[in-house]
Amino acid sequence: MPEHLVKSYDNELKKLRAMMTEMGGIVESLVAMAAQAILQRDSEAATRAVATDPSVDALERDVEQFVIRLLALRQPMAADLRFIIASLKMTGDLERIGDYATNAAKRSIVLSQFNLPYSLAGLANMFRLVQAQLKTIIDAVGTGDTEKAIEVWRSDEAVDDVYNGIFRELITYMMEDPRNITPCTHLLFIAKNLERIGDHATNIAETVHYAVLGEVLPDARPKSDNSPYAVVRPQE
Repeated sequence: MPEHLVKSYDNELKKLRAMMTEMGGIVESLVAMAAQAILQRDSEAATRAVATDPSVDALERDVEQFVIRLLALRQPMAADLRFIIASLKMTGDLERIGDYATNAAKRSIVLSQFNLPYSLAGLANMFRLVQAQLKTIIDAVGTGDTEKAIEVWRSDEAVDDVYNGIFRELITYMMEDPRNITPCTHLLFIAKNLERIGDHATNIAETVHYAVLGEVLPDARPKSDNSPYAVVRPQE
């Protein structure tokens, strides 16, 4: 970001970027807590996630108020205006990621009541993918790195592919034994939460790219979630 004649304006823009990076760090920790709660059956991690989520909401409100003040007092133009407006979109996506992670952590409390007769390797893989997405895109937000943004934008398809596999696997388990319906339903919601986290990380990638370069990425983002059209037939 270019230097301005008014030093305090530069400091305000740096503060805005720092606020978003802080929010991103909290969201990263929320996803890590959700992973620990689900994969390690750690109820304390789930409780910490629920307790942490309000801080994400508070930061989103702080960013909104700060942006309104910047727009009113500084009347930004060109790249500065794109960045300031983009910050509202990015913090909105980060807030939703926090909500999805918290929801997943809450479901782990129900899952702890069941002895799961199947592997959570697929979910573990999804967690690894979305955590890598988050780390990369939060770095991109902090530095304005469009190459990292494009890397995240392209990685969404891999998350969708894993989700599709988990979707079919869990539906099959439910069809084989009605006792699997409750835990598998919660696992389906968790997998969908992770898929949506990937979508919001991709949204942030598109916003970073536009804020820095003033160019919109192609509408046809790499994506392969075909679960709405999945048909699973019972074995005869």
